[in-house]
Amino acid sequence: MTPSLYAVLTAARAQLASAGIASPDADAVELASFVLGVPTSEVRRRMVLRDPIDDAATSRLADLIAERSARIPLQHLTGRAYFRGLTLAVGPGVFVPRTETEVVTGLALEAAREAVAAGIREPVVVDLCTGSGAIALAIKDELPAARILAVEKSEHAYAWAQRNRELLGLDVELRLGDAVGAFPELAGSVDVVVSNPPYIPTGQVPIDPEVRNHDPELALYGGSADGLAIPRLVAARAATLLKPGGVLVMEHADAQGPGLSRALASAGEWFDLVDHRDLAGRPRALAGRRAC
Repeated sequence: MTPSLYAVLTAARAQLASAGIASPDADAVELASFVLGVPTSEVRRRMVLRDPIDDAATSRLADLIAERSARIPLQHLTGRAYFRGLTLAVGPGVFVPRTETEVVTGLALEAAREAVAAGIREPVVVDLCTGSGAIALAIKDELPAARILAVEKSEHAYAWAQRNRELLGLDVELRLGDAVGAFPELAGSVDVVVSNPPYIPTGQVPIDPEVRNHDPELALYGGSADGLAIPRLVAARAATLLKPGGVLVMEHADAQGPGLSRALASAGEWFDLVDHRDLAGRPRALAGRRAC
C-alpha cells in the first residue's frame, strides 16, 4: 500500500527530533518541498489531505532525512537558503546566512533609505565580508537606487556570491579580496558600511555540528581570544571608507556588544554608537556614525 505523505513526514519528524535537530517539523517539510518540487505550503496541504507519495520520492526523502540526521546542514542538502525574500544558492565553502543577519541587513537598509531621504539619489553601500552575498543582494533588491559594492576574501565564498548575483539578476559590484584594504578609491565617499565579519573567539568551538563541521573557518573565527580582532580591523576600514556622518552596521555575538562598543569608542572615529537586538531579543548589531 502506498504510504501517505503525512505518515512519511511524521516518521521523518521523529527521526530528526531524535537526532537533536532543533526544528524537525520545518526541516522535514522543507526537504519534502525540495524532493517534490513544490512549495512548503503545498506539502502541508497534501499532508492534511493524506495524499500519497510515490516510492521514488519516499526513497529520496529517506536518504535526505538520514543525511540531515547526521547533521549535514539543511541548506547544503537543498542547495538553497532563504534570506529577506531572496532564495540564495549555498553549499560547502560558504557561510549559510542566518535569520539574525536579516536584522543587520534591515538596519543598513534603513540607513541607506535615510540617505535617500536626505537628498542622496544613489547612496553608496559597501558590504565587507559578504560571503554568499546575502546582505548586499538583499539591500539591492529592496533599494534598487543604491549602488552596492561587496568584497569577499574566500575564493569559494566569492564564487557563491557571483552565482547568486547571476541567479537573482541584481547589479551588485563584487570583488575578491581582503576587507581590511578594500575599495581604496571610495575612501571618504561611502554612505553605509555593513558587515557580518567572523567573530567567534579563538578556541571557542561552536556547539552545533552544522556550524562546527560545515561552515568555513574563515567565516567563523575572529582572530583573538575575544573574537574582536577582525571586527576591529573591519571597523577601521569602514572608518576610512565612510563620509562624515556615514553609518556602520556590524553584526556581533550576543555577548560582544559592550566590548565592540568600547573598541570603537576608544578609536575616536565614531559617535551615536547604539547596540541593536535581534528578533530573539539578543544583542546582535552595533551601529554608529563616522565622526567628522
